[in-house]
Amino acid sequence: MLLSISRTNLRKTTITTGRLFPSVLFRRTYATETTDTQNLIEKIVQKYAVDLPEGYKVKSGDYVTIRPHHVLTHDNTGAVIPKFKSIGATKIHDPKQPVYALDHDVQNKSDKNLLKYANIEAWGKEQGVDFYPAGRGIGHQVMIEEGYAFPNTLTVASDSHSNMYGGIGALGTPIVRTDAAAIWATGRTWWQIPPVVKVELKGKLPVGVTGKDVIITLCGLFNKDQVLNTAIEFHGEESLKDLSVEDRLAISNMTTEWGALAGVFPVDQSTIDFLRKRQRRIDLSHFENKNLPKLKQGQEFVHPRINDSTIQSLIDNPIKPSPNANYAKTLTLDLSTLSPHVSGPNSVKVATALADLEVQDIKINKAYLVSCVNSRASDLKQAAEVLRGKKIKDGVEFYVAAASSEVQKEAEEAGDWQALVDAGAKVLPAGCGPCVGLGTGLLKDGEIGISATNRNFKGRMGSPSALAYLASPAVVAASALSGRISGPASSSTTQTLSFSIKTDARKSSPEGEAVDAQVLPNFPSIIKGEILFCPADNLNTDGIYPGKYTYNDDMTTDDMKKVVMENYDPNFVNVVQSGDVLVGGFNFGTGSSREQAATAIKSRDIQIMIAGSYSDIFKRNSVNNALLLVESPELVNDLKAEIGTADLTKRTGWNVDIHVAEGKVVVRKDNGQEKLYKVGALGKSVQEIWLANGLEGWVKERL
Repeated sequence: MLLSISRTNLRKTTITTGRLFPSVLFRRTYATETTDTQNLIEKIVQKYAVDLPEGYKVKSGDYVTIRPHHVLTHDNTGAVIPKFKSIGATKIHDPKQPVYALDHDVQNKSDKNLLKYANIEAWGKEQGVDFYPAGRGIGHQVMIEEGYAFPNTLTVASDSHSNMYGGIGALGTPIVRTDAAAIWATGRTWWQIPPVVKVELKGKLPVGVTGKDVIITLCGLFNKDQVLNTAIEFHGEESLKDLSVEDRLAISNMTTEWGALAGVFPVDQSTIDFLRKRQRRIDLSHFENKNLPKLKQGQEFVHPRINDSTIQSLIDNPIKPSPNANYAKTLTLDLSTLSPHVSGPNSVKVATALADLEVQDIKINKAYLVSCVNSRASDLKQAAEVLRGKKIKDGVEFYVAAASSEVQKEAEEAGDWQALVDAGAKVLPAGCGPCVGLGTGLLKDGEIGISATNRNFKGRMGSPSALAYLASPAVVAASALSGRISGPASSSTTQTLSFSIKTDARKSSPEGEAVDAQVLPNFPSIIKGEILFCPADNLNTDGIYPGKYTYNDDMTTDDMKKVVMENYDPNFVNVVQSGDVLVGGFNFGTGSSREQAATAIKSRDIQIMIAGSYSDIFKRNSVNNALLLVESPELVNDLKAEIGTADLTKRTGWNVDIHVAEGKVVVRKDNGQEKLYKVGALGKSVQEIWLANGLEGWVKERL
């Protein structure tokens, strides 16, 4: 977990970054630059990092205390409130920092859910927090429309698709519920600045190819964790001129599915034009809204975030990466070689040219134009242009929900909304709905669906035996029209993709790295158990803890025990035993930010698990909830070779001793052979959080 940095022209300083979370931020020997080599990600973090030594420039690998510009919570606000109270806090540190937006379970009109929503609204009013009710829209879209996610800011959300803010030039990254409670209480949380990948876009998108096709293609081309747990910067001045902000939002949104923690576009003229358009609509909406307080004579309405002053400041104070900026990798993609692509089935890592799928005559049962990735006005227009004056195929259900009430209003003004309705679309309220497996229109056993959403994990949108594909709005609409996966006639071509990847070969020097082998009192120096092997790579949080339980705040530990791994392997609960050491594959815990993926595993009396690699959001949830994690690609590969991958869950008979502070794992196989694996040590910071039973307890002890 510890990283040292060594380059030329350096001066060395021993520092501790951060005061609020000193046990999370390690004391190390840093090497600081005398010349500017910061990339865009680092420069934005620099603005929001607190308690840094004078003159210190943050770099990838640094653990920093950050004070985010804003923090969004949605339906999960109901779960953050008791966390906030349990740590002894009573008043939100800065009421203008949080934003509440109800969006996930908006179709649920049960008394229980309506009471939950009412309690969240009342809490927000009591604390003075900006609140957006069910029906206003998906939280991420609201954050863009209302300027909370503003260019060149660092804004976080307790949801994995906060990456979307990168489309407007903000550094958006996910946190978890425990982090949200800590930010409410203190204004701060911790973050390790990830490696940064430069994605250079070249050429111009052909007609009929969209931002959704760009990110689907990237997810399929670079599908071996090349960008896992990184932050991505998109470059290519000439190519970006023709890439709308709406397309950029879609691309940034799905960098989550690609495995990244952020995906950020530069602020350019397109960004400024987008903000100016939004400013005009805000002003007009305020003028027309008779329910708002009237302004005094001569007084003009000025939006608190999107206004002449804030937009001009972006122009006057640009933030750009240094010409000497450091990047872990550089990927290039020639946009002119792209054609419409489709993800799936049931995986974003499988991308197929639409032309190749069309000849397979894949019939569909349902089509979806919903979610935060592709339900903006331009997306609805693309679908309306395909469907105007026509009818959805008999036997196909086509569901449409705008990303927000503002989006729906714009689509109605353009006539696009009515065109979709006239074609036979089933209208859902502005919100998440079927994208997260909630509400009307879920996929049933054996059904096939095509969706303009961002995630098609098995079981996420309904039955685990259904098949889900992802595509652009135009392809989804065309498929609903024909009853099979197809696109508008003009888009049914394919080309040879032009792309490349280059990894920075420079190695960081180990000089200055401080490995702490200390074992704190009451922390186990050795953890023992039998290895329980779940060999799947990319095992996502929907597989670990199904979405249908995520917003049931009444789930107890015993309830979790019964459903953990339900979508991955229903037999897991019959195989797992108390004290097992769970070993997973690579990129374990990818997908949603739900913390129950970690707590559900912990509910089976599993103290520690091993994997080839982890999704960073799962790692964050695990540390914050006192589930210990170790990475050992070598052990996972040995298990795959010797135990095999035929069984979803397998008792191995291999026993393991994990020396947590020494960074070693000793495995005794069922044939008596013994092997030593070197792993990363669990340092003092992780031990402290574990001893406090999680970050919530750790913060409570120090408030």
